[in-house]
Amino acid sequence: MKNQIHNENQPLIDAKRYKNAPLKKAAASLSLVLLGSGMTLAGGYLAGHHQELSESASKLAVNRVNAAPPLPAATDPNFVIQVVQKVGPAVVRIDSSRTVKSQLPTEFNDPFFRRFFGSELPQQENRVERGTGSGFIISGDGRILTNAHVVAGADTVTVTLKDGRSFQGKVLGKDELTDVAVVKIQADNLPTVALGNSNQLQPGEWAIAIGNPLGLDNTVTTGIVSATGRSSNQIGAPDQRVEYIQTDAAINPGNSGGPLLNSRGEVIGMNTAIIQGAQGIGFAIPIDTAQRISSQLIATGKVQHPYLGIQMVGLTPQIKQNLNSDPNSGLSVDEDKGVLVVKVMPNSPAAKAGVRAGDVIAKLNGESVTDASSVQRAVENTQVGSDLRLELRRNGQNLNLAVKPGAFPTQQVQ
Repeated sequence: MKNQIHNENQPLIDAKRYKNAPLKKAAASLSLVLLGSGMTLAGGYLAGHHQELSESASKLAVNRVNAAPPLPAATDPNFVIQVVQKVGPAVVRIDSSRTVKSQLPTEFNDPFFRRFFGSELPQQENRVERGTGSGFIISGDGRILTNAHVVAGADTVTVTLKDGRSFQGKVLGKDELTDVAVVKIQADNLPTVALGNSNQLQPGEWAIAIGNPLGLDNTVTTGIVSATGRSSNQIGAPDQRVEYIQTDAAINPGNSGGPLLNSRGEVIGMNTAIIQGAQGIGFAIPIDTAQRISSQLIATGKVQHPYLGIQMVGLTPQIKQNLNSDPNSGLSVDEDKGVLVVKVMPNSPAAKAGVRAGDVIAKLNGESVTDASSVQRAVENTQVGSDLRLELRRNGQNLNLAVKPGAFPTQQVQ
């Protein structure tokens, strides 16, 4: 729908980048495409002497000390079918549309142009933008989870069930920082999904995606959980507040908002993004995050995100060397570890507490921190107005500060 961060038709990282060249070297951005609003093992040939092969095989047969343990066989070879049959009816297609007015250059409003060109001047016209995404039903009375970018700016939202029924949907709320939205339809006794626990995920677990990629309804793809805890900075979305699940289950435009499931058919994530030009690298919002955000959206229609108002980066020897050798960086670092405060936003909670650019955060609430993600996670898990204790290093001296996180200003980006 949108043409920047919340539109899968554009790279996700156009909006923001680190301004300091050393930081660019420290964290290269990956170009993402947000989805939802868009319309072999190689067998080796082994040759050699037959006797040598036989002897080698014999040794391997009797010496199993170095052999990898066998993989456990699947309890049921048809478990994917069972998951699809169980969850499929609760996966929906979401079609959204909005009317956009074409903007004419201001020069065309000049009386000179009007006088001499009159009706030949182009007229302001309206056009309708449409997008398609996915979602899943979390309550029998019609509450549906999807991505915020699927319904962003929509005038109308239409929800279509697997059985063919269609309903007009109402957006109860959306949160751009986590890309979570809740849509409500007027219906009862609907099929629902079962929610799993994304905090206990391990790389290598089964991952099953169901959605409507490229307009192909009820498409099923499978793969594994490739990684967990991928920070928004790592995947090139520094303005997001999510630690993503990475999966190699095929995800395409239209999958956004659809469920990522485990082998038991429980939702472990909400599919949201892929890396442009890559294969087998997709991302999902952990269901624990989506559930926490959706509960606030259902209750109040909005979400309050605590924030400090700093830009930061985890210190490494290379970052320290780059900063100290660059006269244009404006920073000089003596510390070898911790989280470097690169910039403090004016009038932010951090600025009011006395935090300065160049400070190194060593501990937060008594816990050592080594990367920006751990600080962001701690802030996100606190409450607006509560106290956070920062232990800083400034010019070789220890400094303790108390910061009260404020509500994230939606018009700014931390």
